[in-house]
Amino acid sequence: MSKKQKTFEDVEFTPSKLKRRDYEAALAELHVELVKLQQWVVHKGKKVCVLFEGRDTAGKGGTIKAITERVSPRVFRVIALPSPTEREKSQMYIQRYLPHLPAAGEIVIFDRSWYNRAGVERVMGFCTEEQAKRFLDTVPSVEKAIIESGVILLKYWLEVSPEEQTRRLEARINDGRKIWKLSPMDLKSYGRWYDYSRARDDMFAATDSSWAPWFVARSDDKRRARLNIIQHMLDHIPYEEVPRDKVKLPKRQDPDGYEEPAYPFKFIPEREWPTG
Repeated sequence: MSKKQKTFEDVEFTPSKLKRRDYEAALAELHVELVKLQQWVVHKGKKVCVLFEGRDTAGKGGTIKAITERVSPRVFRVIALPSPTEREKSQMYIQRYLPHLPAAGEIVIFDRSWYNRAGVERVMGFCTEEQAKRFLDTVPSVEKAIIESGVILLKYWLEVSPEEQTRRLEARINDGRKIWKLSPMDLKSYGRWYDYSRARDDMFAATDSSWAPWFVARSDDKRRARLNIIQHMLDHIPYEEVPRDKVKLPKRQDPDGYEEPAYPFKFIPEREWPTG
């Protein structure tokens, strides 16, 4: 390895956790830009596809939620496919993902993608080594065709440390709000850290192309990672603010004799809740 190259272990990063107040202020500003991106994509008929990959607990879901919580789900579509059906298993591997690619005016976000074959399927034995290697050989050409069709394609890998992954999995075990996130597959995968590392390395070596490169985000600090990824995404899409007419609310109509009915509406109870 060249002296100029850095491994995942020796890339420098800021260890201090980002405070919630600072995070929310920065995220609010980025949300404004994401709305501008949304309007530009619709106005220009652009097509954007963003992939999120990474180990279990790396923060993919939280990042996607941060991106989409202030925009339209009709423009920002999130795709998280379940396990393939028997029919889908008989198809060309990437075939079930293709119908979800964006049309004009759409931004599609994959919460895990066709790269399942290079990661979990390969490590957990859901495909053969031959199938995994064939996928790695062919996917760069497929992605080139996707890009040549006019799609802006961004691929993100979220890298979490083994210590932080352990902490997050233990939090899922002990938190009733998060227990649904913990699957038997997560527990099996946990013990195969280095198998996943080898699979990740092979995936990068084969598919980190000049036309569809991989971008890696350190995600031990979830807040910092989300902000970094959103800003990077905005920096790599050449969007512009779409001109808009100034909005002014119209005058509300006169009641013209309307009176509220004496109807026994079934209002839900007003409860007292603890306050800070």
